[in-house]
Amino acid sequence: MAEPLLLALDQGTTSTRAILFATDGQALAEAGRPLRQSYPQDGWVEHDALEIYVASVAVLREAVQKAARRMEEVAAIGITNQRETVVVWDKATGEPIHPAIVWQDRRTAPVCERLRQAGREGRVTEVTGLLLDPYFSGTKIAWLLDAVPGARERARAGGLLAGTIDTWLIWKLTGGRVHATDATNASRTLLFDLRAQRWSQEMCALFEVPANILPDVRDCADDFGETETSLFGRALPIRGVAGDQQAALMGQGCVRPGEMKATYGTGCFMLVNTGETAPPSRSRLLTTVAARVGGRATYALEGAIFIAGAAIQWLEEGLGVRGGPHEAERLAGSARPDHGVVLVPAFTGLGAPWWDAGARGALFGLTRDAGLAEIAQATFDASALQTRDLIEAMRADAPEAFGPDVELRIDGGMSRSAWFGQRLADLTGVDVCRATYQETTALGAALFAGIGCGIFPDPEEAAAARPSTEGFKAQMDSRRREAAYARWLDAVARVRT
Repeated sequence: MAEPLLLALDQGTTSTRAILFATDGQALAEAGRPLRQSYPQDGWVEHDALEIYVASVAVLREAVQKAARRMEEVAAIGITNQRETVVVWDKATGEPIHPAIVWQDRRTAPVCERLRQAGREGRVTEVTGLLLDPYFSGTKIAWLLDAVPGARERARAGGLLAGTIDTWLIWKLTGGRVHATDATNASRTLLFDLRAQRWSQEMCALFEVPANILPDVRDCADDFGETETSLFGRALPIRGVAGDQQAALMGQGCVRPGEMKATYGTGCFMLVNTGETAPPSRSRLLTTVAARVGGRATYALEGAIFIAGAAIQWLEEGLGVRGGPHEAERLAGSARPDHGVVLVPAFTGLGAPWWDAGARGALFGLTRDAGLAEIAQATFDASALQTRDLIEAMRADAPEAFGPDVELRIDGGMSRSAWFGQRLADLTGVDVCRATYQETTALGAALFAGIGCGIFPDPEEAAAARPSTEGFKAQMDSRRREAAYARWLDAVARVRT
C-alpha cells in the first residue's frame, strides 16, 4: 500500500493555503489563494468568512491534484488558523450574520479599558492567562451579538453559533455536523479556564457571551469529524487542529519544556514550552495552551513583538533603501563596528514585555558619520534586542524551563537571512537554529493530524519530522553584547509614555 499522506490547511490573515505532506515531513505540493482585507472604519479589520471557506475547499483539492496523488491516499486533514479572528453564524442556514472580525481589529478597545478601570484584569489573567485587550476573541463575539439586530436574542434561543476560523471551517467542511475547536484556539478567547481546561462560566458572564453558542473543546489531535463526501470525492477525516503559533511550535519540534521558537514575519511571535506547568507571568507575557494531546495539556509563555520584518520594509518605503531585504542586509553588514545607533521601532507601540501602546519609534545615537548602513544595522538589531527582552522575561517567569543548553528555533521571512541568524545569536547570547523549511505552521497542523489518525503515537515521535536546521552560535564577546543591550534598554525607557 502507498504511504499515507497528511493534508494541512493553513488559513492565515492574508492567504489561505494547503500543503500535502509525506509522513516524514516532506512537502509534496502546495496551493494558495490571497485573502481580501476590509477596513470599514479606522481600527476595524474584517474578512468574508464564506470567501475563506470557498478558498479552503479549492486549495485542499488543488494541493492533492498538483502532487498527482489521489484523495484516497490522504489519511487526515490538519487545520491551523489565524487564532483570534471570530465568526458568528446562523445555525440553520450556515450564513454568517456579519463579516468575520479579525484578530488585528481594535473596535472593542473601550470595553477592555472599562473593565481594566473597574479592576477586572487581574482576575481575567488569573483564569485565562491573557490580558484585557481587543486582540482576543471574547469581546469581539459580544460586540457582534450587540451590533447585529436581534442577534443576542437568537443566540440565547440556540439559533446562532460562534467560533474562531478553525471552528467555522470544521462546521462547514463537515456539513454542520461538528461544532468544535481545539484547546489552543480556545485559550485565546478570554473565555477559557486555562487550568480547568473548559469554558469559564465566570468569564462568559463577565464578557456577556452565552456559553451555549461556543464550540466543544477538543484535543489538538482528535476526532473533528469527516468532510462532506461531495467536497473531495470521499469523506476525509479531520484529525488535527491548532492555532497558528502553536502549530509552528509543533512544526519546530518544541514539545519539551524549555524548547522555544520565534516566527519573524511582519512582527514576531515567540513561545517557550513550559510543560505541564502554566506559570503566571510577572512580566506581562501571555500564558497559553501549547498543545493538548491525549487529554494532557502542556503550556507555553508567549510574547509578541509588534514590528520585526515591517521595520525592514520601512527602510525601503520610508528611507528609500531599494533592493528589498537582501540590499537592506548587505547595507547593514557594511556598518561601522560599535557605531552606537539604536532604533526603537515602536511604530504602533511596544509589545511584550512593555505593552506600551503610546510609545512611538525613535532613533538614538546618531553622529555625523552615521549613515544608512548604521541605521539599517540598527533596524535588524531591533528585532534581535526585542527578542532578548522576551528571553529575559521568559527566563524570569519560568526559570525551571531554561536549561544550560537552551536554543532558539526560528522561522519566518527574516530567518532566511543567515546574517540575521548570526546577529540574533550574538545579541541574545543564545544558540539559534534556523529551520531550512519555512512552512512550519502547516507542518505542525499535519503532524497533529498524524497523531490524531494514529500515524504517530505521540508528539515526541511526530517531532522527529521537524525540518533540518542551520545553527548559529554567539561570536560577540559578552562585554559588547551587554553594552548593546544597555543602550537598547535606555532607548526603550526614553520612548515609553
